[in-house]
Amino acid sequence: MKEVTATAATVDEAVQLALQQLGVSRDRAEIIVLEKGRKGLFGIFGSKPAVVKAKLIADPVEEAELFLKNVVKQMGATAVEIEKQQNGNQVTFMITGEQVGLLIGKHGQTLNSLQLLTQLVANRYAKEYVSIIVDAENYRERRKKALIQLAQKLAEKAIKTGKEIKLEPLPAHERKIIHTALANNEKVTTYSVGEEPRRYVVISPIK
Repeated sequence: MKEVTATAATVDEAVQLALQQLGVSRDRAEIIVLEKGRKGLFGIFGSKPAVVKAKLIADPVEEAELFLKNVVKQMGATAVEIEKQQNGNQVTFMITGEQVGLLIGKHGQTLNSLQLLTQLVANRYAKEYVSIIVDAENYRERRKKALIQLAQKLAEKAIKTGKEIKLEPLPAHERKIIHTALANNEKVTTYSVGEEPRRYVVISPIK
């Protein structure tokens, strides 16, 4: 964590000097007063300067972005760009470029892992919960549409055969897409079974 020590005639002046050195506003730094200082006799004899230490408070989104860029680089995906979109405490990192397939993985498994790790990094520094989404070439929207179509297709099959249908294990946010897609279907019901990361959705016909 970056920190500086500043000396001035007063604590306030030392704080301002320290903030200037860090290049941040007061809310981005933790201030520790090492010496309060004193004016001394006639403002000269026995005077002692004020000394403060300012520690930069890490920004959770900046730390998350730095982490994601480093991991992506280590994975060998150098021909990509990462664009940050932030709306309050919800942040989306959109990855674009020729090598996004490497970062998506089978059924988005690699992308999901990147998102989980990036979210953990962000919330290690955050005072309030930060929601992180890591996407690549709008893969998540395409995946959502594919899951909705799959849910509807399997629901029809369950109704036709009268038998339950088990889907492959899915992460929580994808299971939610399946549940939501069939929530208004009065001929089937859905529920999840198993333990993470092997938890899956069952589509059951209502008899």
